[in-house]
Amino acid sequence: MTDNNPGVWACLRYNDADAARVFMTEVLGFTEMLTVRDDNDNTRIVHAEVKWPESGGIMYGSGGTHEDYPQPVPGTQWIYVVTQDVGGVHKRVVEAGGKVVSEPQDTEYGSHNVTVADPEGNIWTFGTYPGA
Repeated sequence: MTDNNPGVWACLRYNDADAARVFMTEVLGFTEMLTVRDDNDNTRIVHAEVKWPESGGIMYGSGGTHEDYPQPVPGTQWIYVVTQDVGGVHKRVVEAGGKVVSEPQDTEYGSHNVTVADPEGNIWTFGTYPGA
């Protein structure tokens, strides 16, 4: 594994994976790396990847693309992303008309965080705390 390839990926499912892609790349600031569409239905994303510029990545796709095992319900997940630009994330979400769940604030454990929701209700916290 190289320094620019995450060792752990969060995985999300969306009812509208294209809207999620736009939100993650144009609003939150992820970089689109790969999008694979269903051969029989070009509106469905079977696998996609975005990377966070500071480290880490998200895999996502359209809900119900893996019928052989239980699927998470879209809009019920919570992701934490380490960043030194909490203010920038907050500004982009507000400018895009997105939902801010918790305004930027300092925590008891030394992080500066902002929490937002994506268009389907998944919760995203962006903070300076890198973990213990």
